[in-house]
Amino acid sequence: MFEDQNKELTPISKLGEFGLIDRLTGNFRINHPSTIKGVGDDAAVIGNEENLQQVVTTDMLLEGVHFDLSYMPLKHLGYKAVIVNLSDVYAMNATARQITVSIALSNRFPLEAVEELYAGIETAAKLYNVDVIGGDTTSSTTGLVISITAIGVAAEDKITYRAGAKENDLLVVSGDLGAAYLGLQVLEREKKVFEVNPQAQPDLEPYSYLVERQLKPEARKDIPELLSELGVVPTAMIDISDGLSSEILHLCKNSKVGCNLYEDKIPLDPQVITTCEEFNLDSTTIALSGGEDYELLFTIGQQDFPKIKGNPHLSVIGHITGESEGTNLITRANTKIPLIARGWNALQDE
Repeated sequence: MFEDQNKELTPISKLGEFGLIDRLTGNFRINHPSTIKGVGDDAAVIGNEENLQQVVTTDMLLEGVHFDLSYMPLKHLGYKAVIVNLSDVYAMNATARQITVSIALSNRFPLEAVEELYAGIETAAKLYNVDVIGGDTTSSTTGLVISITAIGVAAEDKITYRAGAKENDLLVVSGDLGAAYLGLQVLEREKKVFEVNPQAQPDLEPYSYLVERQLKPEARKDIPELLSELGVVPTAMIDISDGLSSEILHLCKNSKVGCNLYEDKIPLDPQVITTCEEFNLDSTTIALSGGEDYELLFTIGQQDFPKIKGNPHLSVIGHITGESEGTNLITRANTKIPLIARGWNALQDE
């Protein structure tokens, strides 16, 4: 939560909705020729780009469900809200161009707090080169809500769906897995310590990578660019927001295929391994079920393997099989067990 004990804070009611919008969006600049009209009218206007198709995705983040303001700084939250959406655009092998931002907030948030939130949104927009072209603000009685829509473009023959994986394709993942979930566990542990002893100072240095992956994740804009440079068009792709096992099952279901995932090929950061030992957790389970990694999972034809072989950003973790063979994890002991989705489910009962 935003707090500044030495400064008188400004109630949002003092500005009104339009004054708030003007204050929050005054620094946004338009960079893409396809953005004909951004903030400031009844609707934004986006021009058609020759030979390109548009992709559109929306995500909503709710306080108490997707984030906890006791340890999530508002600037980080604004940044992360953008990243969550851009990740879905990159998972289509597309380039992000524009976003809209809608927020609902209660009167407990002063103007300065909302400016912190928008500072994070602005930072992400600049870093990922997207135009903020509109949105909405309204009041909320249940905490902070953020909804962002992202718009991107891709050539028709480059757009990658979940449904294109074929038997004998290779299963590839970017980066490493499990760190974001462990970062959340570390923060939750420190929150409990603080509740018992408010004077306690958390030592997060040994977990810096994990905490950063939770509070300030990055979308893999570089992966579609890398694949394009290598001359590789994935046959299917999805981003890892709900855990590796859930995303593999989505991909296989949509493509009507099975797969073999090899436990010893799953990429893990050393901090993940040591923290799993400390928390007495199984690192494979965390990688499979953790979620919020925002890495990209995709399949490629075997003929493209030489193009990605040895690339430090990519790991081949398995291969696609016939649908009748099912989706399986091949353990380090060479035992085949069925993959089960135990990742994040936004609609599950508490």
